[in-house]
Amino acid sequence: MIDLSDAHTAVTGLAGKRVLITGGTTGIGRAIAVLLASEGARIFICGRDPRHLEDALKRIRDVGDGDGIATDLADPDNVAAFVDKGAAWLGGLDVAVINAAISADGLSEMAEKDLRYAIATDFTAYLLTAHAAVERLEGRGDIILIGSMSAHVLGPHSTVYAGIKYGIQGFAEAFRREMGPKGVKVSLVEPGKTGSDMQLPDVPPDKQRAMIRSEESLRAEDIAVGVHYILTQPSRAVVQQLTIAPRMQAKE
Repeated sequence: MIDLSDAHTAVTGLAGKRVLITGGTTGIGRAIAVLLASEGARIFICGRDPRHLEDALKRIRDVGDGDGIATDLADPDNVAAFVDKGAAWLGGLDVAVINAAISADGLSEMAEKDLRYAIATDFTAYLLTAHAAVERLEGRGDIILIGSMSAHVLGPHSTVYAGIKYGIQGFAEAFRREMGPKGVKVSLVEPGKTGSDMQLPDVPPDKQRAMIRSEESLRAEDIAVGVHYILTQPSRAVVQQLTIAPRMQAKE
């Protein structure tokens, strides 16, 4: 009999894991929710649109177990309420995937109210969700922050979005060092161009599909596989940063 004991590192199973996902109703968040549910994890998601929530939960329940609420995390009170409801439904928390985000224009191109909303959604809610999750993880588990390769592309029309994602990148690195000794693993996933609702209306669905076929864009499921990889590593190993780019994405 062949001895394969040293052929692969220990793999952490996902069955029974209690997973909270912000922005889990569309795009990357939905793909992560469906994949983890199919592996036996129990999922609690949120999104702003009740129709998208209903559709996502139907798909999650096709492959596993999940629930969620429609809420807007730009309101800081909603962040704690979401985490509380999720942890109550799940019976605790093992994993928090912080993903909910909206697109933003250049600083001089945005009205102040839109700027405040983007910061509240894409930055403040990230930190508040992480803060609330730490209290629920009870000294073990994973926090995964979904960032963006935009952090590395600081163009004239991306000042707000890229600036926020650059901030998330720095936060993730420092947060990993803070939480590691406390038993919680922190990882950052930075997707490149990915087909999702965030590209609308500038890039319509038919063009997004064409870009995926030409390998200039990723599918949301490609990012979900990266999250799956992070969560299945042994407790001693932290994937601190994972960048996933389309093979044909040109350097901007």
